[in-house]
Amino acid sequence: MLKVGIIGVGTVGSSVCQILEDNKDIITARAGVEITPVKGVVNNLSKKRDVSVTLSDNVDDILDDDSIDIVVELMGGVERPYAVVKKALEKGKAVVTANKALLAYHRYELQDIAGDTAFEFEAAVAGGIPIVNALRDGLSANHILSIKGIMNGTCNYMLTRMINDGVEYDAILKESQELGYAEADPSFDVGGFDAAHKLLILASIAYGIDAKPEDILIEGIQNINSDDIAFAKEFDYSLKLLAIAKTNEDEVELRVHPVLIPNGEMISKVDGVMNGVSVIGDKVGETMYYGPGAGGDATASAVIANIIDIARSGKSTPMLGFKQSLESGLKLANIDEMQTRYYLRLDVEDKSGVLAKVATILGDKNISIKTMVQKPSKNNNANLLLSTHTCKELDIKNAIEELKISGVVKSQPAMIRIEE
Repeated sequence: MLKVGIIGVGTVGSSVCQILEDNKDIITARAGVEITPVKGVVNNLSKKRDVSVTLSDNVDDILDDDSIDIVVELMGGVERPYAVVKKALEKGKAVVTANKALLAYHRYELQDIAGDTAFEFEAAVAGGIPIVNALRDGLSANHILSIKGIMNGTCNYMLTRMINDGVEYDAILKESQELGYAEADPSFDVGGFDAAHKLLILASIAYGIDAKPEDILIEGIQNINSDDIAFAKEFDYSLKLLAIAKTNEDEVELRVHPVLIPNGEMISKVDGVMNGVSVIGDKVGETMYYGPGAGGDATASAVIANIIDIARSGKSTPMLGFKQSLESGLKLANIDEMQTRYYLRLDVEDKSGVLAKVATILGDKNISIKTMVQKPSKNNNANLLLSTHTCKELDIKNAIEELKISGVVKSQPAMIRIEE
């Protein structure tokens, strides 16, 4: 029998207990051994939880119990879980975590600490979608050319409703909070940070890149409005918050931001609260992974899959799938040097000569206009909605600064990257 201790018996932890009980026979058959949750740790013992395990509010009741084989960490946060997981590994206990923030900051240190002790984390990225094992094992013969992921269901639900139903950002944010998709403080989700943590984990497996959230481009969906949605529809784009990793010679771009993506691409069809990840390998081509990215049962399913893996093999190391450097000489790209197409929304004076001045400013920064639409705005102004040909990130940033002081642009320009 394998005994499991769960640190954090909330929605996911309770589902882990319930699934291990409900599907005990098939889990035992697949694992080759009975897996039993025996202890759980919670912050508030007075809160009623429908679980059969013994509950405590002291993590040492699990960490110091030599009979417990596997520790499941579901606390959330970064530094306290790091100390807990570190101690569990040092005591030789296998660890399974769903904590993407922990791994975004400490994945390499934990791999070193784990050594020959199993440490698994499938549930930390895209909930019930087995994307970690797909990258680490199923695609291990490939150089990974790119990863594009919709990895935050809250943002995807909000953008889907804005596009399909014409709901404005503030209204759909309130609805998402009422439905439980968004927190009271939604900034972690809508600001792109949740997706960024997940991207960093996948990028480590694919490229061996040791980057922190502070090292990469992260933008959220807070500034998207109905004009941007109208432009997307007119030119056959979907609007998504994408987490993107891609190689360019000896560099890896890592970025999270809203994108306009052609409706013909597979990932553009991932709607609502669902997640989807597209991976392109140099030998296999594009593979696509789709499913629920959050929720108690979906995330618990991934947690238990890791527990079964540990039961079968005894250990699974190294945790990221490699010990030595994966891609010799690969480095994190300077985002200012990135080249793509861009969409701009400019609130301008509705008078002759304005478009010529805008075009001149863009042209001086080596940016040419591909498409343009003019929409009426308030206060006798107009919204210029335009897309560019491929240009450099630094050039578009400099152009925006020039536009802000040009005298013809009346509010902060909005920019969305076009990913094709």
